[in-house]
Amino acid sequence: MWGSYNIMEKSISMIQKAYAKGELTARELVLEYLERIATYDSKLNSIIELNPDALHIAEALDYERKAVGLRSVLHGIPVLLKDNIITGDKMHTSAGSYALRDFYGKEDAFLVKKLRKAGAIILGKTNMTEWANYMSDSMPAGYSSRGGHVYSPYGKDLNTGGSSTGSAIAVTSNFCTVAIGTETTGSIINPSSENGIVGIKPTLGLVSRTGIIPVSLMQDTAGPMGKTVEDAAILLGALVGYDKKDWITIGSKTNRYTDYTQFLNESGLRGKRIGIPREHFYDSLSKDESTIMDSMIKIMKQQGAEIIDNVTISGAKELESKHYILYECKAEINAFLKKHSESLPFSTITELMAYHEAHADKMLVYGQAYFDFADKTSGSLTEPEYLSHRMKELKQSRESLNQALAEYKIDVLLFPSDKGARIVDKAGYPSITIPAGSLNNGQPFGVTFSAEAFSEPKLIEMAYALEQHTKLRIAPLVG
Repeated sequence: MWGSYNIMEKSISMIQKAYAKGELTARELVLEYLERIATYDSKLNSIIELNPDALHIAEALDYERKAVGLRSVLHGIPVLLKDNIITGDKMHTSAGSYALRDFYGKEDAFLVKKLRKAGAIILGKTNMTEWANYMSDSMPAGYSSRGGHVYSPYGKDLNTGGSSTGSAIAVTSNFCTVAIGTETTGSIINPSSENGIVGIKPTLGLVSRTGIIPVSLMQDTAGPMGKTVEDAAILLGALVGYDKKDWITIGSKTNRYTDYTQFLNESGLRGKRIGIPREHFYDSLSKDESTIMDSMIKIMKQQGAEIIDNVTISGAKELESKHYILYECKAEINAFLKKHSESLPFSTITELMAYHEAHADKMLVYGQAYFDFADKTSGSLTEPEYLSHRMKELKQSRESLNQALAEYKIDVLLFPSDKGARIVDKAGYPSITIPAGSLNNGQPFGVTFSAEAFSEPKLIEMAYALEQHTKLRIAPLVG
């Protein structure tokens, strides 16, 4: 290692204490992470690109710390971004696509501007499931034509989760302090659960989507990923805010907090009513998954929570489809490609698909079935099928969740891993997942709290309390 500081399992607060004592500089920390990435990531493939200016940024922030003081608790903290989050620097942004391998953004995404303002160091970009897993129905989680396959540090044959695969694996492998993922349907919660970390999928509109390569107008959002609830809460506070370029963030004007750590309460489970929606969401669990869920429920009862079992969420099975998102996919991708057409060899999804076909050996290893479906739509979102079914499922998802929360008088719903992601994400509601242990094969497994819009304070409070009374994160044997 470059220095004497051990970066393994270090939280933001631990690093800030080391900075304050003069035991560490941001430059030294970046060097430590870079060496660890160089040593171990070749077997995992979680990093798709590193920031050539990271060391210079770290040095500047070290100087600023001494001369001026801290910008925020994120001052000097290395953050990795999913490869669909645009930066206006020397790094590419490709959504994992070989077709976008030469694309440079002209301007930072809104959330990246906020991170830089807070003093975070953008360390690099992480590999992901190509086009956020909306290109092909046969593409495995964590594969991209630009970056290749991502592998689990818990075992090469274990699930990696997607589509924020690289972000989750980089965090759990101690290649960074925290990372940013994006979610359309489970893409933060799923890889966080399957890689033993904490992930927060925020309420739709709490975090701006400006500068993120899109999939769905109605569901896309970015969110924090960390090794602890505290780190995820710190990062969330830096991301939220109103963006006049993203109309849906108007809701964050009166529903956001710049400091979510105020909700970290070890007694946060006491008196809470937790709903267990067994029908549909627990039906397919394996024996060891069921054992983990039963154990976590028991612990929550011991900590003063009231468990409301067999909560019914009406229409849950019918809300599983992601078919109708593909109508939005064409409209969103066409708008993105057109906006950046000067920097790309194509300006529509039709032209992008033709590019794929011209480079089939590289681009079509798993086909492009989702794109093929999307391309056959009008791109204008006027199809009766889309309007009737999509609007119905968006309305029904909120009504079903609101009804369950109200009818059973519960504070939250507890889901195994990402089992509730499709209905929760269609409603635009938030979720947080935390480590709950490992399955018999070594695969990490998480539990997820979900509730109504802008309920992040309550979710963080309860997740933190459970985390503090279980401490079930198991770091992988990397190094």
